[in-house]
Amino acid sequence: MTVQVVLVHGIRTSATMWRAQVVHLRERGNPVTAVDLPGHGTRRGEDFTLDEAFATIDRAVRDAATRGPVLLVGHSMGGLLSIEYVGREDPPPVAAFIAASCTSVPRGVGLAAYRFLARRFDGLPDRGLGLTNIVLDRTLPPETREDFGAGGYAFDAQDTALASLSVLDLLAALRRIDVPMWFVNGQWDQLRVNEKLFTSVARDAELIVVPRTTHLVTAMRPRVFNALLDVALTTVEATT
Repeated sequence: MTVQVVLVHGIRTSATMWRAQVVHLRERGNPVTAVDLPGHGTRRGEDFTLDEAFATIDRAVRDAATRGPVLLVGHSMGGLLSIEYVGREDPPPVAAFIAASCTSVPRGVGLAAYRFLARRFDGLPDRGLGLTNIVLDRTLPPETREDFGAGGYAFDAQDTALASLSVLDLLAALRRIDVPMWFVNGQWDQLRVNEKLFTSVARDAELIVVPRTTHLVTAMRPRVFNALLDVALTTVEATT
């Protein structure tokens, strides 16, 4: 059976951030679903809740699983949520998992500082969009530059989503995950802080650090990330 792929985006962005991966997967012949989490993308205006975020991922995974084994891929907040989801005591039908740019426990001083900065940017007249565009213009290649903002930015959901992450018990979830798993980080990703801990706790995980890449590893070097998708897909194909 053909491996199905489910993609879960990071905070503020939407399913559009995965455009380069969606194109690659479809050319490869793998059906792909990129979800919008509550309060994001096509669902801006909805309240963000953890229950609905997990339900969104679960609906996509279980629907895909009716057609073949599922590779789940999450970036940043989407990766953190997916760790908790895959690591449930009653595990969902996921055959393999890529967690990108999310090897940090979202608690304490680090999370508080992130929320503080996010609120300061949100208080600017343009809600920080000008600075965001400057950073993206300077770091992303033309082929992916427009993808992160193509679905709009979830400014209103951001603080609630960040606060929700503090209740996740990621280390307990990682201990329960027993499918092939890859942590993918950019060399200059600020969320690399706990990558060694995450890798040591997860039973069947590999850490891959992409050189000369920031937190936006999927878009900054899309061909490299797509090659890592191929590694995961080939692994699932060989074992199912």
